[in-house]
Parts: sequence; C-alpha cells; structure tokens
Amino acid sequence: MCGIVGVLGNHEVAPILVEALKRLEYRGYDSAGIATVNDGTLDRRRAVGKLVNLSDLLVHDPLPGKSGIGHTRWATHGAPTEANAHPHRAGRVAVVHNGIIENFRELRAELAAAGVTFATQTDTELVALLTERHMAEGLAPAEAVFKTLDRLTGAFALALLFQGEEDLIIAARKGSPLAIGHGEGEMYVGSDAIALAPLTDRITYLEEGDRAIVTRAGVEIRDVEGRLVNRPVKQIQLDAARIDKSGHKHFMAKEIAEQPQVIAEALNAYLPAGGDRVVLPEGSPDFSKIDRLVMVACGTAFYACLTAKYWFEQIARLPVEVDIASEFRYREPPVAPRTLALFVSQSGETADTLAALRYCTDKADSLLSVVNVPESSIARESGMALPIHAGVEVGVASTKAFTCQLTVLFMLALKAAADRGALSPEQVADHVAALRGLPSALNAALDEGPAIRKAAQSLSEARDVLFLGRGLMYPLALEGALKLKEISYIHAEAYASGELKHGPIALIDKHMPVVVMAPRDALFDKSVSNMQEVLARKGKVVLISDEAGIAEAGDGIWAAIRMPHVQPALTPILYAVPAQLLAYHTAVAKGTDVDQPRNLAKSVTVE
Repeated sequence: MCGIVGVLGNHEVAPILVEALKRLEYRGYDSAGIATVNDGTLDRRRAVGKLVNLSDLLVHDPLPGKSGIGHTRWATHGAPTEANAHPHRAGRVAVVHNGIIENFRELRAELAAAGVTFATQTDTELVALLTERHMAEGLAPAEAVFKTLDRLTGAFALALLFQGEEDLIIAARKGSPLAIGHGEGEMYVGSDAIALAPLTDRITYLEEGDRAIVTRAGVEIRDVEGRLVNRPVKQIQLDAARIDKSGHKHFMAKEIAEQPQVIAEALNAYLPAGGDRVVLPEGSPDFSKIDRLVMVACGTAFYACLTAKYWFEQIARLPVEVDIASEFRYREPPVAPRTLALFVSQSGETADTLAALRYCTDKADSLLSVVNVPESSIARESGMALPIHAGVEVGVASTKAFTCQLTVLFMLALKAAADRGALSPEQVADHVAALRGLPSALNAALDEGPAIRKAAQSLSEARDVLFLGRGLMYPLALEGALKLKEISYIHAEAYASGELKHGPIALIDKHMPVVVMAPRDALFDKSVSNMQEVLARKGKVVLISDEAGIAEAGDGIWAAIRMPHVQPALTPILYAVPAQLLAYHTAVAKGTDVDQPRNLAKSVTVE
C-alpha cells in the first residue's frame, strides 16, 4: 500500500515529510515525492526508487515551504517512473493518492474529449485535473474537491495541496485509511499513526466517505452527504523503539526475535495472572449459541485461519469454513443462522477482508475480528475486535503478527471449547499451562539459528523448493513456502504430505529440496513414509522436527532442524519460527531485499 503524509507546520516541511515517509517505507513502494507551497508558489520534487534518491535530489534542488504533502508510490496504473510518481499536479492543484479510481477510463475519455492532455499513465492525475477544472469554473478549493469526489468510484485516500493556499490541505477517504494528526498550531495528515508518531500522539481517524478541510487551526470534517460531523480525537501510544532495527540487520530479523516477548504479551492480555482459563473482553461471543464459524482472511492471515480450523473443529467441535476474502466476497455465500463470522488481518485495512466483513454485517449473528491495529477499519466495524498485541510490524513478510494471530486464535478456540463443553475445566487448564510455556519454547527455537542458516545457505542455490506437512503442519507448510517465495524469489510450493503421490512427486529429483515439517506426533509415521518416498528419488530432505522425530527419521536427511517438544496442538506456533528463519537466511544468502521485497506491499487496501 502506498503511503501519504501531509503537514501544515511552522518549520521547513521538506525534511519533516521525508522523515515521515521513511516511517511508511515498510508498506513497500517504488517511487516517492513531495510538494510544498512557499510564498504562494506550488512546487514538487519526485524520484524513482528508494527515498534516499528523493533525499539526494532535495540536497541539490531544495524545496522550501512550511506546508506540504508527500507520498511513497507502489505502482498500479503506469510503470514506476518519475512522470507517474506522486504528487501529481494540474495547474494550481497537487494531489497524493492511495487506492484505485475504478472509473478512471470513463473520466479520462471525458477529459480527452474536452481537449485535456495528460502527463502520466495514472488514474490519480484525473483527480488533479478534475479539481483544477472545477476551480477554473469559479469554485473554491474545498468545493472543487468535493465535486470531484462525487465523480469518483473505487477506493482512495487523498490529500490535496493548492497554489496560493499555505494553510490548507483537503483530505478524503473511501476504502483506504487516512488519519488527521493534531499538533500545537500545526496539523498533519497520514496513512496511519506510525507516520505521524514523532509529530503528535493525538489522532482523528476519518470514517468511510469522510472529507476533511485541514488548516493549522484544526479540522472540519464532513461525511459523504456533506453534513458536518465530529470524529473523536484519540491519544495513541506508539513504542518508538519498535520502529527501528534495534541492532538487527533487518526489521524482519528483529521481528522474528521479538516473538517470545510479544506472544507473552498476548498471553498476558487473555490469561489472567495465575488463572487457568481464557478471559475475553465483555461482550465476547457465547460459543454455546454458535453452530458454525466462518473465517475470512488473505495471505498469511488466511494460513492462520486454516490452522485455527483444526483447533476449532478438534478442540471445540465447532464446524468451520475458511475462505480467502477475495473469493468469499464475490461468491456471495449464504450465511446460516447461528453463524459467527471471524475476520483476521494484521493491518485491519485489507480491502477484500473489509468488504467480506461488510457483506456479513446483516447476515451473521455476530462479527469478530482478530487484528493488530485496534483503531483500524476492520476493528471499528466489527462487533468486537481482539488485538493480537504484536506491536508495529515493519517487515513486509509477516512474522510476529502471524504467530500472535495463531496464539490469539488458539485461545479463542479454548474459549469456544469451554463454552460448548467440549473440554472440561481441567483440560482447558492443561492447555493454558502449555501456552504459558510457549515463550520459552520459542526462545529455544530461535537458538537453532546457526543450523537453520547453514541449511539456508544450501537452499539459496535451488530454483524450486517443496514444503510438505500433515494435519496442523499443512498450513505451516503453506506459510513456509509463502515466506520463501516472498523474500528470496525462489519458486516454492506446499502440499499436504498425503498429496505427494497425486502429482507433486513427479517433480522430485536430486536437484529438488523438500522441506518436511513433522513433529513427533500421531501423524509422524505417515509423514516419514512420505519423506522416504522423496529420499528414494534422491530428493534433498530438510526435516524440521523434535529430537525424537529426527532420531526416528533414519539416515539420508540432507539437513535436520531440531525443535523443542511442545504440546502437539501448539506446534504450528513453534514451527513458524524455523520456517521464517529458513526464508530469512535464504534471502540474505541471495542478497535480496528482505524487508521490502519487490512488488509487495505491507497492507493491501485495493483489489
């Protein structure tokens, strides 16, 4: 997702804008730019590539002014070129935009027929062109923007700056998040609170369809109907230490290492000190009144849901349907009575997941979300939101958010089991005791870093990698393959181990590494049989198991990664660590961009 920042300040704004944009780098981008108004004159600077290129440009060609907007762009319409980089300008108007204007072809054709020429391939340019056209008709900037907004369909967050207006930014959101920051005689606009954290901790989140007139004196917000509305100012506490690398080479390495700590925080949030049961906030669902659970998510969060399906069905005896959000929303499935709809998203802004939630709003008995950002759109529009307490996650490839999602979902499954009488209080207490030992087990898993690094060095030479897993390890195999392809660009696929002979075994030869995730559990013998089929065809097996599993696996293993023993139900949370480290060290060995892999964005707020 692109990043937006705007500042109406009392100091030179260019360095402030660039520093704020740096805090949005984690979203992924391929170009960046800023625009300012100085002595009434609107001007801009843009550069392709990393923000350092924009910083270098500003050294040689400064951009003065105390009012400005900035943007990091992830290309959608048009290649990543300087011409297509934001801010876009038309006459007196400059604009930055997150999202996609879905009717841009229609609008572009209309403007072309009127003799308007275009400087870019983007949909965003149309916003500036239409606004300038309305201003030429005599409308004031706010009126011109509002008239333009009425013509737009799609998803967008917008911030506009105007020539001759040094105390004005117009902002609007539909589908993409946008926040207003309040300072002392200064005002700010940002894609999220992270960008504004060094500037202010007082934030107003725009609601869907809101339009904001921002001046140094404050903000006037109108809803989509043009009615004046009040949105609360919230004080946001952000741990600034979690937004630097703290001595690690990459954010991803730092966030992998933080997992014992953040999972302990998640446990403390839902397991009272000394208690032996899960306690959720007041108003949480009563699972004894639920007959079916529908879980919806995208990407890594979808794999967390696939894992949780095993827990809810095996532990709580609750039927579960898991859907990819983009498929769910267009399939328009019937939602049966006594259904709980559960939505999982790290950012809480994932466009397809949010659309699926809105589809279920009047259909499911209740809506529940599991999110990392309590003030996000998905959290606000749910009946209840359960924070995962992972803290800010900067690396594009999710790590600690995934394991915190799993931890919270497991506790939710225990709550369901208790409500439904599927587990006795003593059995719930046993699971709670095992959970309390999880941070220690994760620390032990992190200690296997040298062995994982050695295996990754060999893995980095592969063109293709297979991941295999059974039961709870199947979704983890999917996640391991996703992590590897995301940051190392090695083609990786995952299969349920029992599917090996139904096609994938044709790929096995002496050049094919196969990562087998197989703790010594009830399915271990079956997993070993599949592993032997790989070895018989000279495949290179990387076995991730516990001490007992590795001892029983026999000879011929290419590499073995030892995990501590934990309760079988908790193995997905633990085994996520070696999957993450294997991908991380493979990417480092290949020299790829670990934190900001090509073509990927941290939060996908458009289709």
